[in-house]
Amino acid sequence: MLIKFFMLLRGSLMKENEYITIPQLAKILGLSRIAVYKKVKKGEIEAIRIGRNFAISKKYIVDIEGRTLRDKEKKEIDKAVKKIVKEYGEVLKLLGKV
Repeated sequence: MLIKFFMLLRGSLMKENEYITIPQLAKILGLSRIAVYKKVKKGEIEAIRIGRNFAISKKYIVDIEGRTLRDKEKKEIDKAVKKIVKEYGEVLKLLGKV
């Protein structure tokens, strides 16, 4: 009974085209299926599990295409920039003179 429910749910979600599969998202992002799957498992990509498969909301694609950065992401970028400047500051200065 539960399996039938999930199959019905999966079918209705996919028919409405509100959700896409991991392979479809991988193609859109230019990543491998495995890379997208790992991001889903880590929680970096929000997805719902339907049986053995995952479904990713199309809203997620809209969010990543034109979204603003979250504070956590801004902090990660700032940290990376500071690290690069600290390690390669002199080289960057020299490159800026060219």
